[in-house]
Amino acid sequence: MVTVGTIVWLSSELMFFAGLFAAYFTIRNISPELWSQQTAKLDIPYATANTTILVLSSVTCQFGVFAAERGKAGRSGKLLQFKQWGMREWFVLTYFMGAVFIAGQATEYATLVTENTTISSSAYGSMFFLATGFHGLHVIGGLIAFLLVIGRTLVARKFTHEQAISAIVVSYYWHFVDIVWVGLFATIYLIK
Repeated sequence: MVTVGTIVWLSSELMFFAGLFAAYFTIRNISPELWSQQTAKLDIPYATANTTILVLSSVTCQFGVFAAERGKAGRSGKLLQFKQWGMREWFVLTYFMGAVFIAGQATEYATLVTENTTISSSAYGSMFFLATGFHGLHVIGGLIAFLLVIGRTLVARKFTHEQAISAIVVSYYWHFVDIVWVGLFATIYLIK
């Protein structure tokens, strides 16, 4: 039931982001000269590196799911023996990568603000900060979910099927957030 509920909820989130995409393309169509001026301020190599970190975090998240499906909450070997890692180690690495992504977004925001691109400066600024900001809030929500799953397995004496299901559901959310970002990245940074 939790899995089905999560998929239904993610469908509603997809509609929310579809609305942001529609608004972005509508305003862009109305003011193409504004878009060419403002997109020139974007640091595409920086954003690409930040995007790569987020996309790779989906890989580490999935390794955590594989460990959870095997019933392995924690590592059985030394810390640098990746093949011996459990769900917690993979999720901690995913959490770290997600936090680096958020820090990268905050740095990009600070740079854009110094260049007079803010949420109130223009329609472009409004759409850029709304779309990427709401995505950032979703990433932060995913980071909190990782902490809850990790903490739950640390407190429990035994790793249960329910805990494995929780890990899988959190991975659905994380993969969703990553896919949405790939769409946002392509729309905002690559399409001229």
